[in-house]
Amino acid sequence: MAFTLPPLPYGHDALEPAIDRETMKVHHGKHHQAYVDNLNKAVDADPALRGKSMEEMFAMISTLPRAIRNNAGGHWNHSLFWKLMAPSGKTGRPSPELAAAIDRDLGGMDAFKAAFNAAGAGQFGSGWAWLIVQEGVLKVTSTPNQDNPLMDVAEDKGAVVLTADVWEHAYYLKYQNRRADYLKAFWSVVNWNKANELFAAATA
Repeated sequence: MAFTLPPLPYGHDALEPAIDRETMKVHHGKHHQAYVDNLNKAVDADPALRGKSMEEMFAMISTLPRAIRNNAGGHWNHSLFWKLMAPSGKTGRPSPELAAAIDRDLGGMDAFKAAFNAAGAGQFGSGWAWLIVQEGVLKVTSTPNQDNPLMDVAEDKGAVVLTADVWEHAYYLKYQNRRADYLKAFWSVVNWNKANELFAAATA
């Protein structure tokens, strides 16, 4: 069964002013669609991969063609990224359990946000910032390109709680080279309801 582009869970303009309508249209409809299309081509070219989930591919990504690593990563990362953002009034707040873990493992919310922003701003070139659960402990990390913490090549492996895309196509139309400003604005659209759900699943 071919991989497909998931619909956005909100309108293209729903995350304004943090993320503008035109960026969302191009990011979802063009960039994410290209990852889906290229992933399907790469899987079709290798019969051994047909029917495998992206998570199964990630567990052995070091043995697979670069096209699978780039495009399965791009598809999975973006599919989660859309869900981890929400319009104003629907973002929720960290659950008591997640808030307590942030205090315990990361020194509180302000320190966590600073570390997450630094991971995103400091990722050379394109990539992603992540909040993961690693052996029961929260950790902030980043990955290059379309890699993620589920991949066997990841320096820091773990279950994802939150992520931010720091590829230029995620912010350049509005923020130009000001990645740090984009990351600061990102917190206004973080979908804590989804992050709480992922944290609960990772720590169950």
